[in-house]
Amino acid sequence: MNAWLDEALARVAADATALRAVFPAVGRRVGRGPSDVPGRTVDDVARLRLLEAAPGAAAELPGLYRYGDAAEKRAVLYGLSVVDIGDAGVDLVADALRTNDTRLVAAAMGEYTARHLDDAAYRHGVLKCVFMGIPLEDVAGLDRRTDEELLRMLRSFAAERTAAGREVPADLRTLLNEQDG
Repeated sequence: MNAWLDEALARVAADATALRAVFPAVGRRVGRGPSDVPGRTVDDVARLRLLEAAPGAAAELPGLYRYGDAAEKRAVLYGLSVVDIGDAGVDLVADALRTNDTRLVAAAMGEYTARHLDDAAYRHGVLKCVFMGIPLEDVAGLDRRTDEELLRMLRSFAAERTAAGREVPADLRTLLNEQDG
């Protein structure tokens, strides 16, 4: 294991405000390449470990997101599912869903979002994922949050793509066929 990460974990375990200093340094210290966790980079995994180790991390998440670069914001979004922040993370998810960064949008559609977003905002997030080409398998809670309005929206999207002579994403066709079959 990385000695720097061990020290950083000890620092944040003693004082969650240490996240402000160590979070931005993670990529330089542990690397940014792929990890053993599917869809996550080495720095994503390290930042999640830091968030899990820091009692009181919930209070730090908004600042880490606001002042972070894209990688740090992505890790905060992943962290929403492991840090008890209550509904305070909804604004962070909403901000990520306003971006055109597929990495942030995908990270925003994790388990936290499936539990905390209202129906309209969740539907918006799912449709944005489809529009941006983010695989539906990356959207948490789709199996339990799909309702008739979301299906109507997805059917309309698919019909518009077909009418325009554009391809309908395979995972969207599969979902609609499962629901309509």
